[in-house]
Amino acid sequence: MGTGLREFFIINRPLVFFVYGLVFFVLGLAISLQSRRHSRLTLARHLPWLALFGFIHSLHEWGDVFIPIQATYLPPPFINLLKAVQLGLLSLSFACLFQFGVNLLRPMPPRWTWLRWLPAGVLLLWSLAAMIWLTAEPVSLAEWYLLGNIWTRYLIGFPGAALAAYGLRRQATQLIAPFREPQILQMLYLAGLALAGYAVVGGLIAPPGPYFPANWLNTALLESWLSIPIPIFRSLLGLTLTVAIIRTLEIFDLEIDRRLSSMEEAQILATEREHLGRDLHDHTLQSVYAAGLMLNAARRTPCLMADDAAAENLAQAAQTLDRAVTDIRQHIAELRAQPGRLNLAEGVTQLLQESALSSLVQVELKLDLPENRPLTTRQVRHLLAITGEALSNVARHAQARRVQLSIGASEETLSLSIADDGHGIPPDFVAGYGLRNMRDRARLLAGDLNIESRPGHGTRLQLTMPYDQGVDGEENNNFNS
Repeated sequence: MGTGLREFFIINRPLVFFVYGLVFFVLGLAISLQSRRHSRLTLARHLPWLALFGFIHSLHEWGDVFIPIQATYLPPPFINLLKAVQLGLLSLSFACLFQFGVNLLRPMPPRWTWLRWLPAGVLLLWSLAAMIWLTAEPVSLAEWYLLGNIWTRYLIGFPGAALAAYGLRRQATQLIAPFREPQILQMLYLAGLALAGYAVVGGLIAPPGPYFPANWLNTALLESWLSIPIPIFRSLLGLTLTVAIIRTLEIFDLEIDRRLSSMEEAQILATEREHLGRDLHDHTLQSVYAAGLMLNAARRTPCLMADDAAAENLAQAAQTLDRAVTDIRQHIAELRAQPGRLNLAEGVTQLLQESALSSLVQVELKLDLPENRPLTTRQVRHLLAITGEALSNVARHAQARRVQLSIGASEETLSLSIADDGHGIPPDFVAGYGLRNMRDRARLLAGDLNIESRPGHGTRLQLTMPYDQGVDGEENNNFNS
């Protein structure tokens, strides 16, 4: 049985590699045909790297089909050139997958921003080393291609696929989960598992080589055990990845649908606000104003003017009605006010002035925000809500003497830091509504919220978010300020 199965795959080897390449070509094509121009999800901006991996990797695999055909009538130097190009395509495809995984880790803390250049750096160093080794060492092209294939899988393919698998799971947990679509979430998890499997089958399991681990764990050994070529397993993992990604792409249509629904709800809400403001102005305000006029007229009647107690009561009632008129006018103005943008620096400053914290502790405020890159209104509201909740916790629980509040921006990220020298968070602390609210808001900002605390040594809250990332899925939450 095993011998017959092995002979079947040997005979149909070109078909195996053609299907292998076709799977990844369909992956790239499916991503390319999906419109993501209006998406605010971080995943949408970085999927082109996965599409490039699919297209380039399919060309590499199809090389195993067409190069043997070309070898029947083309001279050896040309075939050698084709093999070198095929190896280059393999390394380039894995570098694209590596870059896709790195991008999914954004936003990164400032000390890790160098990671975005890691795939290009590894690819460049590998290319230089391969060229130097080919020209300096007396090796055959076949040996050079074999060792190059092995090292490409170890140095670029394995870390690239593993990092992409982790990045997809991270995106699913932080950004896709708030949509509350379990089927799409499961597909994204499945895509991550497929990439993790491909990291092993396509990265660690390389052709047989003269050194460890290629001389111990390789494609020939597994094929002799299983009687099934390794490209079959890689094709199945690629097919799983392709199907999962195609199903995951439905999230962008869902995002647009929910955004349209949110716009309709906002329009309805604006109309209701306008009607409420008009009713307050035309009916309630006029009635209260008329009652005030009647009270003032009653105060001037001779019989009531002679009674000091009655006159004083009427005066207080008139003053109460005047305040009610002022409050109603203010509410009407707030109902009609629809600011296009909020300023984060002004909002934080006003928040500190209105907070009781500044009278209890020494607050050190540091703002470093570019004026030419304003944040959206939603982003500012979430940031102010997180800041207000954190300052409220410091005032109520920390018993601190100093608080450092700093907000800064780099080229791609914005960082919010609130640190105090209080008692810290006790070990038996149970997260309440406020902390969950802050974490939910951070997730809607596509950011990472970290809280570091040691009893007796204060607490530090650190929020890092992409500067140009809109608030995803805000229509799905109840945390509007």
